[in-house]
Formats: sequence, C-alpha cells, structure tokens
Amino acid sequence: MQNLTFVGISGSLRKASRNTGLLRCCAAHLPQGVSLRIADISSLPLYNADMEKPAAAQQLIDLVSAADGLVLACPEYNYSLAPALKNALDWLSREPDLVPLAGKTACIVGAGGGMGTSRAQYHLRQVCVYLNLHLLNKPELFSNAFTPAFADNGDVQDEALAQQAAALMQAMADWTLRLK
Repeated sequence: MQNLTFVGISGSLRKASRNTGLLRCCAAHLPQGVSLRIADISSLPLYNADMEKPAAAQQLIDLVSAADGLVLACPEYNYSLAPALKNALDWLSREPDLVPLAGKTACIVGAGGGMGTSRAQYHLRQVCVYLNLHLLNKPELFSNAFTPAFADNGDVQDEALAQQAAALMQAMADWTLRLK
C-alpha cells in the first residue's frame, strides 16, 4: 500500500476521553503504510475573525494540510457535535479556498451515550459537506462510552470494538487511495 498520513482530531478535551481513546485505537490498528497523528486542539482559542491567527491554529493548519485524510472523533453534546471539534474545523476552514480541507477524505468515530454519537455524527456530516471533505460512509463507528469497552483512561479494551476500528482504518485507506 502507498504511504498515507491521517490526522486524528478529537472533539473531547478530557484527559480520559473515550473519543480520544478511539483515535488511539485507530492509530494502533492501521494498515501497513498508513500513519495517524493525533492533533492537540486544547490550546485553540474560539474562532474570531478579528484576532490574529494564533500559533496553535497555524500548527493545526500545517498538520492537516500535509495529511491525506482526517479521522474525526466526534463526541455528542446536547444531540450535536462538540464545540471543540467545530472550533477546530472553523479555524481550518478560514484558510483561502479551504486549502487544508478541500478534497481530503475523512471518516468519523465517536463514543457517547446510549446511541453512541449517531446524532452528532449526522450534524458533523452536514458541516463536512460544506467543507468539501469526502466522507467515508461505511463502515460507521459509534459506541456507548459508558460500557466496559473502555478503560478508565479512555482506551479501548474491547476486541470487537478494536476490530471495528481496524476495519474502518482499512476502508479509510482504500477510500483515500481510490480518490487520489
């Protein structure tokens, strides 16, 4: 397989985030020739067009610009996507011609309440359409965060969930190569 680079962005800023745990699980189950780097968005200020671009935003822009695709970990807050994830996408989308995002592949993972993050993922898909990201439709990956599938530190400890992550990363790699 050709070398591919993915960037993971978690919409949860918690140290023991299950969503960030899903990204770590995805990173541990990549096909050969694929790498995934998890971006740290914890220091991004809220997007404000009047402010000079902060270093944290430029670092994210540079990281995403160099990537072949994105793995978006989408928590569900009040039936929608988390503000931290939306804020990161807002910073990325303000570059001329959506350069860091336009035409890239992306997939979504999420851990949340009883329905996983299905409602938030639906809202995120709407945002991604405008950003001209090419979302992988299937397989989908959302999990209940409040089960023994996750350790206290957020890591995935369920083999079936890990295998879903592996299948998603294989499909994402195939999708990215197909669209290149």
